[in-house]
Amino acid sequence: MKYLNLLLLAIPISIFLHLSGHSPVLQFVAACLSIIPLSGYMGKATEEIAIYVGPRLGGLLNATFGNAAELIITVFALKAGLVEVVKASITGSIIGNLLLVLGLSMLLGGFKYKVQKFNRAAAGMHTAMLLMAVTGLIIPAVFLNTHSNPAAEPLSLGVAGILMIVYILSLVFSLHTHKDVFRPSQECSDSPSWSKPKSLLILLIATFFVVIESELLVEGIDPVVNTLGISELFIGVIVIPIIGNAAEHSTSVLMAMKNKMDISLEIAIGSSTQIALFVAPLLVFLGYFIGQPLDLLFTGYELIVIIMGTVITAMISMDGRSNWLEGAQLLAAYSIMALAFLFV
Repeated sequence: MKYLNLLLLAIPISIFLHLSGHSPVLQFVAACLSIIPLSGYMGKATEEIAIYVGPRLGGLLNATFGNAAELIITVFALKAGLVEVVKASITGSIIGNLLLVLGLSMLLGGFKYKVQKFNRAAAGMHTAMLLMAVTGLIIPAVFLNTHSNPAAEPLSLGVAGILMIVYILSLVFSLHTHKDVFRPSQECSDSPSWSKPKSLLILLIATFFVVIESELLVEGIDPVVNTLGISELFIGVIVIPIIGNAAEHSTSVLMAMKNKMDISLEIAIGSSTQIALFVAPLLVFLGYFIGQPLDLLFTGYELIVIIMGTVITAMISMDGRSNWLEGAQLLAAYSIMALAFLFV
């Protein structure tokens, strides 16, 4: 976090650029940079509060607010009518966590340790949940593309409701009935480093500025698209997921380099599962209530990369072992997909 603190200087810069009416492109860049440390502070404060409230409620807090920064960004994008950017960010978050974050973790961890082991049962349950969630994203697209009756909104709302129920059941499963299975074999120290009032204050302040910077970021999307020629799809799939979860991504890599692959997988695969089962359905419901309907009708290419990312991760994690070559393979798959999105 010490190095990321330098990026906090981007907060006053982005606000100044907005108030002075200077380059919206620079405003977009500054807003992106500022969200990286802010999301890190949100995550750290949530973890600290989780220690004080106990393992069950703490686990619920971490599970619910794990992608809070990115959720705030997508809510502003949805409010602005950038529906395709929102759907692209869902795609990008899933493949980014599965391929980029997990790949980088396995690669750098594998450079230090020849073979790294992790809990096969927990990894298998996470990937099974993710495959189920991916099914919920695929069915609406397949159905609506093969039937003449376009019922995108009611179908998407129904699927979103089912996914949300499954997410709640998964929390009961992992935090209550089968919590021993999901407890990492390499436990982290659970002694708080911040006081409870400090944790709450930092969480409130960081959330407040994430809200401001998210609005500035969304304002700059159209100017960036028009000026730099980068598509909204690329911004949604690549840029937003990376900046929204950069701090969490770095934690996954650091855990892998300490040979704590259970925790690294929990962050990477668990975050993807949360996006598919909680964030995506929540955005569907929010879109309905604010008058910006968001359906689950993803493009063919988006569905393909989600399916491939999930299948590749499931195959690599099924043996409970990882090495640097598997990390390189995940990174290669992500690079190929990102390159294709760049040229859309």
